[in-house]
Amino acid sequence: MKNLIIASTSTVFGLGYLEYLLPTLENHFKNVETIVFIPYARPNGISHDEYTEKVTEAFSKIDKKIIGLHTFENPAEAITKAQGIFTGGGNTFLLVKQLHQTGVMTALKNTLLKGIPYLGCSAGSNITGLTMETTNDMPIVYPPSFQTLGMVPFNINPHYLDPIEGSTHMGETRETRINEFHAFNTQPVLGLREGSWLEVRGAKITLKGTLTARLFRQNQKPIELESESDLSNLS
Repeated sequence: MKNLIIASTSTVFGLGYLEYLLPTLENHFKNVETIVFIPYARPNGISHDEYTEKVTEAFSKIDKKIIGLHTFENPAEAITKAQGIFTGGGNTFLLVKQLHQTGVMTALKNTLLKGIPYLGCSAGSNITGLTMETTNDMPIVYPPSFQTLGMVPFNINPHYLDPIEGSTHMGETRETRINEFHAFNTQPVLGLREGSWLEVRGAKITLKGTLTARLFRQNQKPIELESESDLSNLS
């Protein structure tokens, strides 16, 4: 039975790291003492140790202990023995490359299917979809595969941004990029706005937070999904 929180972002405007999610996380990890943190995405190029310290400080507010996956001699084995798991944001290409190279991707998928509670933010949410191909990140490294965990039957676009009315920016919008993806791929893409998350309990997938999410399907007009929408049958 899958047991996941898939969040668009770790931080919303005006609040500290993970602060907006802490009440949800306290319940999500209620039976967990120690959480294994996967720091591979390294936002802003920070070290694994620095990233783990930041996460440790946030989770101390709900009395959870954090251990960085990079400190284990056998990271894949550590994942199989974890009480709870958190994958933080950063660069999805870097994250996916290391997950595949260390054997953690397969171990993580098998572990999550057993019901171990998981939190993903941003890049850590990208990897819960079918592939990482709808990430917003630059390809700073070359992963051996774009395949990811497939915990939900669609792709995710975290930090989804709507076009700004009156903007003079001439670059592609997020919607344009997703349409480009759909020129070659059939799976749906869920645009998760900051402050929104998915709650996955077994086969049930529910949109949480106060905002709508934008759903894109190949050759169809995008639609808005209200908070508490059931996405379980989305494919």
